[in-house]
Amino acid sequence: MRWLPLLFTFFFLATSANAQEQIVKIGHVAPLSGQIAHLGKDNENGARMAVDVLNTKNLRIGGKKIKFVLLGEDDAATPQQGTAAAQKLVDAKVNGVIGHLNSGTTIPASKIYNDAGIPQISPSATNPKYTQQGFKGAFRVVANDGQLGGALGRYAAGTLHAKNVAIIDDRTAYGQGVADEFAKSAKAAGLNIVGRQYTNDKATDFNAILTAIKGKNPDLIFFGGMDAVAGPMLRQMKQLGIQAKYMGGDGICTEQLPSLAGDGMADGQVICAEAGGVEENQKKNLDEFRAAYSKKFSTDVKLYAPYVYDAVMVMAAAMQKADSVEPAKYLPELAKTNYQGVTGLIEFDARGDMKHGTLTLYTFKSGKRSQLAVTK
Repeated sequence: MRWLPLLFTFFFLATSANAQEQIVKIGHVAPLSGQIAHLGKDNENGARMAVDVLNTKNLRIGGKKIKFVLLGEDDAATPQQGTAAAQKLVDAKVNGVIGHLNSGTTIPASKIYNDAGIPQISPSATNPKYTQQGFKGAFRVVANDGQLGGALGRYAAGTLHAKNVAIIDDRTAYGQGVADEFAKSAKAAGLNIVGRQYTNDKATDFNAILTAIKGKNPDLIFFGGMDAVAGPMLRQMKQLGIQAKYMGGDGICTEQLPSLAGDGMADGQVICAEAGGVEENQKKNLDEFRAAYSKKFSTDVKLYAPYVYDAVMVMAAAMQKADSVEPAKYLPELAKTNYQGVTGLIEFDARGDMKHGTLTLYTFKSGKRSQLAVTK
């Protein structure tokens, strides 16, 4: 019977060790179904990569060893499913949320997180309304549509020397928001807006709106929406003989656009801006992240994964500084963030927007995305 005391001792030590480990639940929401599921999976991969890296660091917060766990939800890029996913994460008592991908899901979900006192960092929602609601726990790690639309408007006038511009948007919070901001900037730069047309984020037939636009003979067409719609639109532009430049925000600025457009996209025809980007002194860090991501997931970064990764790291860093994983205790540290991530320096203003939001302008040549410039 001498083994009984040893067994009890072992059981006590094992139980004590487990009691000292604290599970920290990080919620993540993105569209994992629907037309832009490829972007949603890219986001989720970025979050998973960050959680895996954090768990190799053996972090201790509040005297306990921390284990991060990712709770992923699919919002299908729809507001209704987005709010349902948000409530599910609140009910699961997550310690923080990274997401959503789309402005149209991020904005309605943000009230649910705010009411529950749970901090939220969006890695990709760009509509200004998200951070204009006055929610103390709402942040983003990319530039907003005001910055993005302004940069594109100035580029259209100053570099492309466009005169007449037509605008199309998909009526989502993101698409309409970025189109509105581009329209403001274009007008301020002296461009003539010859027409504005509307579609939706599930559409595949654009002949009617493109025919109406063709009669206006624009130098440039701006589209507010995502790559899954932009690709077929470019094909139909070619079929109708429209040779105008085609411009959009980060929603169309993906490596998938050339395959979605087929033979509808000429070299240099598309100019887009990604809400983020690094200058030369930061490029090495981002390149190393992309290589590690490709090795881990056997696929290349699609678009937002680096920003998701940084968002998780920023949240974890705030928890460490506060020495607490409780939302109310680490939120003040999150607001004071000064974090050097793979996407550059992350600092928030009083609203939760990026203080120094950068933008990267791209075009496409030979089916590949090609960087034009990094700007602010």
